[in-house]
Amino acid sequence: MNKNTYKGNTYKTPKAEKPERKKLSFGIGFLKDRRFHLSFGVFLFAAAIFLGISFISYLIHGKADQSILEVFTFGNIQESGQEIKNWFGYLGAVSSHYIIYKWLGISAFFIPPLMFLIANQIVFRRKLISLGSYLQFMLFFSFWLSLLFGYITYEANNPGHISYIAGGMGYELAIIFNGYLGWGTYVFLLVSFLVFVIYFFNITSFGSFTLPPVLSNLKTSGSVANDTSEEETDSARQSPDLESEQISDDKTGDWVVNGSANRSKPTKDTEIEISGAILPVEVVTATEKNPEEETGENPLEGLPPYDPTLDLGSFKFPDVTLLSHSDQQHVQVTKEELEQNKDKIVETLINFKIGISSLKATIGPTVTLYEIIPDAGVKISRIKNLEDDIALSLSALGIRIIAPMPGKGTIGIEVPNKNREMVSASSVFASEKFQNSTLDLPVILGKTISNEVYLADLSKMPHLLMAGATGQGKSVGLNILIASLVYKLHPSQLKFVMVDPKRVELTLYNIIERHYLATLPDSEEAIITDNKKVIYTLNSLCIEMDNRLGLLKAGGCRNLKEYNTKFVRRQLNPEKGHRFMPYIVLIIDELADLMVTSGKEIETPIARLAAVSRATGIHLVLATQRPSVNVITGIIKANFPARLSFRVISKIDSRTILDSGGAEQLVGLGDMLYSHGSDLVRLQGPFIDTDEVKRICEFIGAQRGYESAYMLPEFEGESSDSQTLVDLGDRDDMFDEAARLIVRHQQGSTSLIQRKLKLGYNRAGRLIDQLEAAGIVGPFEGSKAREVLVQDEYVLEQLLNELNDKKINKE
Repeated sequence: MNKNTYKGNTYKTPKAEKPERKKLSFGIGFLKDRRFHLSFGVFLFAAAIFLGISFISYLIHGKADQSILEVFTFGNIQESGQEIKNWFGYLGAVSSHYIIYKWLGISAFFIPPLMFLIANQIVFRRKLISLGSYLQFMLFFSFWLSLLFGYITYEANNPGHISYIAGGMGYELAIIFNGYLGWGTYVFLLVSFLVFVIYFFNITSFGSFTLPPVLSNLKTSGSVANDTSEEETDSARQSPDLESEQISDDKTGDWVVNGSANRSKPTKDTEIEISGAILPVEVVTATEKNPEEETGENPLEGLPPYDPTLDLGSFKFPDVTLLSHSDQQHVQVTKEELEQNKDKIVETLINFKIGISSLKATIGPTVTLYEIIPDAGVKISRIKNLEDDIALSLSALGIRIIAPMPGKGTIGIEVPNKNREMVSASSVFASEKFQNSTLDLPVILGKTISNEVYLADLSKMPHLLMAGATGQGKSVGLNILIASLVYKLHPSQLKFVMVDPKRVELTLYNIIERHYLATLPDSEEAIITDNKKVIYTLNSLCIEMDNRLGLLKAGGCRNLKEYNTKFVRRQLNPEKGHRFMPYIVLIIDELADLMVTSGKEIETPIARLAAVSRATGIHLVLATQRPSVNVITGIIKANFPARLSFRVISKIDSRTILDSGGAEQLVGLGDMLYSHGSDLVRLQGPFIDTDEVKRICEFIGAQRGYESAYMLPEFEGESSDSQTLVDLGDRDDMFDEAARLIVRHQQGSTSLIQRKLKLGYNRAGRLIDQLEAAGIVGPFEGSKAREVLVQDEYVLEQLLNELNDKKINKE
């Protein structure tokens, strides 16, 4: 049985088949090569420049060159080439002569911009304007201008210097149109021009017109106005114009009645007159009304859409060139390594009487996934229990068995590669998946085992919990997350609240304070490092959340995206308190430090934000080195469905952060497990170093920003009642002794004072109130002992001396 199982393994397929597959795909494989794309794009750039300059030169020296070109057929190429006056020599003169004079005329000047736009989209993967709109414009005016100048040339008999402007195509068109229409050709040109303008500029009445797609794409780039789909826009263009009560919203395709949007299609209850015809249309009331719009007409109706990016209209997004390009090539796992690992896996399973019907390998940047299908009747638990035995046979760290693979019907064995690949930040940021992403808050997490970029939407998470031991990639992961967002969102659309108790990890982002950071009023630094200010900031965010919930309710919206879309369309009045609201992302780099020092004061606002803030566009990212239950409490975990873990020390830590084991078996340096719902995905996080982060921040910081950081609502901490009522000038005689007792034992309880100092309950209670007023113990926390705020007896003695000196001076 063992022998047959080994031979039946599908990994032992004939070796001659693999080269044949490569030969079949070799012929067209270069078309998918990014290097071919870049080379072709550079060629188009060069061709666009060549033709553009040649055409311009032809306008100046065309007549002089034309006689030389006609003689050239019978002359010497070298001698003729020396006499050519075109700036690009003989080749430029010939190209211009044929394309302009023989063929297209002045319309040839549309070709270089078209080549430039295509090249730009191929090389930089960015769309300057809509190619479809430009092609429509180009095709129409190539025909229209050629016919216009061709007819003028034809009628002039002595055309002079404008003969070449029409080109051969224009002259032939003029002959055809003259035969059919005569002078009516001018009428045809006028009518066709007006019809084109009506359709291209989407004119529905001669009193106003909307921007064409070419310009609207430029104007609303990066703003919420781009949220509508092409399908909705097309439906809007086909909608009739409603003159009095009804207005067609061309950007959204919605029917607007008295300023309120109706998402339903029109039916047959209302009659509208269009060009003398009566068309029946039913106006259905919007299912989701804006309370403000019910009170009367919208005073902002008819204004152009609001553009939140105009305050920083010249802002330029960071480019991929700011990131270092790694010289390391894709690490290829050798065939010998694959065969060796496969043989050891099969041998180990055979030794335990487990047969395999097939095995295949998928090579990733960090690990290789071996998927096996066991023979019928083999229990999955038997293979799962062999995790340590397989790790021993492979002499590898971080073996992980996935039994079964979700949705595949196989069992996965993840084996670390001997030579792992470093995933560079530039490779993932330049990927088409990220560049063309339409997610609201796109976040790069890493690469999967199949080498695909894994992109997530923070707005859908809606909050992220991160954990990982020191040096395993947690800080790098935070930097990648921040960089992902600033690469895609304009400063008007995104703000960060950064909390850094360690005081060193997030300080680089101080440079972008006036662009992307939010802070408390009168705060000295935008990056929050003081624990007291962290408490104030979290409570301030709760106030911001409540304010936003009120605005969402007043605007009749369920979430921030709907609200901002209405505001952009001028359906919400700023005079009634409405405003465009950016997403806010709270990042806490070390949660454990805050929980140890502040406990409930931190946990309560975090839990409230996590439970309610999703609809308001406030999202939380919490990171910690120690994912213990006293740091990641049940209240916090309940509202963080998205979890991300780098390598942790123990299986207990893995279960705390992921609710399952596996994180303790990761191999470090960005190797991570991402959990969202029931899915658990292994990823290799990209690496971004400090210099790259610094270059990104300096690029943004060098540009014009807002006058200050985004101001959060002011929050005033409430003073304790005991501090306002207790007179420290009239302290108990046992105050100093009680203070030393509390600090020595680090336990702020009344019962301790009673037992050790042999005092009654009432006197011990007064002492504990005086200790709280002096700042030695914290406030009352129910059945728990009060927190001791003074950790050192030396500091306590200094505090007691200051209190005694004040008492003496007062007396």
